[in-house]
Amino acid sequence: MSTDMTFKKLGNSDIRISSIGLGCMGLSEFYGAPVSREAADKLIAHALDSGVNFFDTADMYGSGHNEELLAHALKGRRDEAVIATKFGIVRKKGEYARTVCGTPEYVRQACHDSLRRLQTDHIDLYYIHRIDVDTPIEDTAGEMSRLVEEGKIRAIGLSEASSATLRRAHAVHPVSALQSEYSMFTRDPERGVLGVTQKLGTSFVAYSPICRGLLGLLKPGGEEKDFRKALPRFQGEAYERNREIAERLDELAQSKGCTLAQLSIAWVMAQSENVIPIPGTTKICNLTSNLGASAVALEEADLLAIEEILSTHSVQGARYTEEGMKGVNA
Repeated sequence: MSTDMTFKKLGNSDIRISSIGLGCMGLSEFYGAPVSREAADKLIAHALDSGVNFFDTADMYGSGHNEELLAHALKGRRDEAVIATKFGIVRKKGEYARTVCGTPEYVRQACHDSLRRLQTDHIDLYYIHRIDVDTPIEDTAGEMSRLVEEGKIRAIGLSEASSATLRRAHAVHPVSALQSEYSMFTRDPERGVLGVTQKLGTSFVAYSPICRGLLGLLKPGGEEKDFRKALPRFQGEAYERNREIAERLDELAQSKGCTLAQLSIAWVMAQSENVIPIPGTTKICNLTSNLGASAVALEEADLLAIEEILSTHSVQGARYTEEGMKGVNA
């Protein structure tokens, strides 16, 4: 294991996690065709060997495919990994349309299904993926707390929840993590929920810290199944305007001797001690590069320069389509 990785305590728990995790979604869908089992095995092994122990998946990624890929990759090394998975988004295989379910019965069934796919007797961190507005969060969190008591999960989390929902869930059972999109282009958490996680001792897990590759100066590829092609920020004039912002930020990154992706991850980490970014990738070279963000030291002058760029150039386009926003900040 790499000795360069630093570790933090997952909020309101005794679980130790790497300061940068790995988002596994892209291994199964959304950014193109699924990777092979062999490629996933190599990527996960490289992450473990580099000191990464925090792996993020969900039951809806590839309709269970992602959990099964992770389980295979962790064979013989399960005790080295902290597995975070999610439930609550219900969709038919291959379709983007979804409903959200957080009923106690569904919580329990989804957990059992994930345990089976992950080939483990416990899930380290279990999130509700989106908030079911038709089920009181107290009912959802209550069932999750019972799963903790039974030893089936070690800690509970919420994804894309509002400050009020986080407080209500935390009153039922300590919430260890709140996961939301957070990057230089998506700063919604700064309007309240990030501060609440600090007060409650909850870790803030930041997904898409590179803005789905946009802050790596990437454009959605030729893959037919790349869902970024439908995202407003990647459309026409909005994309061109956003790319201009990324290019300004890239100039700063070059002056720091790092990549724009590394600058993006380092910026997220600099916002609060309780923030854990989980950039996703399917390539070992990108994984290695992303982990290099921990060595990027951002001085006050750097943070001010970034703030000036972001305050004088507004990001164009919503981060999801209307369908994708279901259950967000609920």
